[in-house]
Amino acid sequence: MALFRKKRIRDYLREEKFLKEYRALLEQRRGNQPTKSVPKVKVEEIKKETMFEKLSRTLSKTKTSIVGKLNSIISKSDILDEDTLEDIEEALYTSDIGVKTTELIIDKLRERIREEKSNQDLDIKKLIKKEIIELINKTPIVEVDYKEKPHVILVVGVNGNGKTTTIGKLAHYYQSLGKKVLIGAADTFRAAAIEQLETWANRTNSDFVKHQMGSDPAAVAYDSYKAGEARDMDIILIDTAGRLHNKVNLMNELEKISRVLNKLNSNAPHEVLLVLDATTGQNALSQAKQFSKTSGVTGIVLTKLDGTAKGGVTIAINQEMDIPVKFIGLGEQKEDLEVFDPEEFVKSIFS
Repeated sequence: MALFRKKRIRDYLREEKFLKEYRALLEQRRGNQPTKSVPKVKVEEIKKETMFEKLSRTLSKTKTSIVGKLNSIISKSDILDEDTLEDIEEALYTSDIGVKTTELIIDKLRERIREEKSNQDLDIKKLIKKEIIELINKTPIVEVDYKEKPHVILVVGVNGNGKTTTIGKLAHYYQSLGKKVLIGAADTFRAAAIEQLETWANRTNSDFVKHQMGSDPAAVAYDSYKAGEARDMDIILIDTAGRLHNKVNLMNELEKISRVLNKLNSNAPHEVLLVLDATTGQNALSQAKQFSKTSGVTGIVLTKLDGTAKGGVTIAINQEMDIPVKFIGLGEQKEDLEVFDPEEFVKSIFS
């Protein structure tokens, strides 16, 4: 028995010695490999770079449309004279940048012709990019205060513009900011609208309020607010009917919803977001003007930019309206909604 114990002790000591030697060897190897210093990169820089790459990829059709036309003009003449200006004016206008915005850009370029002794060395694309950035940066960015709960956002727009999908994306966006979200289905004229919205509510784990098809939309808005208040929600997204924007009944309905919400909270709705389809080009600008007259629109969400060559309308809307573009849709997934950054948008097109 004593012999057995001695053997076990010897084995144990050998194992301990082996482990010590093994650990020493590891330490030695680690010591022989100098640790490489990794440069610190700010999180903001990573996000910004990723955003630029995403915009460059998703806006490829718009980029091809605008830059392709400008490259064709520049290849014929690198001198900024009146003939070149006329060609540039036509290229910008046919890229849905809009008449007013195009005229402002051309006027600025004409000033440069008068200022410069020689136009031979001017980088025409760089000048156009600079002028567009200066124009769109004049549109004020309204900072939103989410401190008051619940913060009510009324979502309006014509059927087919991607309103339902946008509400789902908005729910995901606000949840990513740590907000509790409730969705109210106040488009009671289409059964499909209620079902689609409920699917998005389930997909984003948002609370959901609905009535039967044909119910009073204002009643849905009322119940949505009361439910959001009782459940301590941060954000309430209320869908509305999306019939043709020139129909009086729709506008009256939107006004009624706003009146009901205003009685519950004098600041509600806190925001009215208009959803526009970028693929419709100048028609989107026309819709924005119509809705802004009657619905108190405070911000615009421009959808389907990833599938159109008419993304230039974003510049027209942002510059010609007193209402800022707040979000842009760049795909069908819930993550494909981005806060609109005017400079990044223009740079990604002209890069």
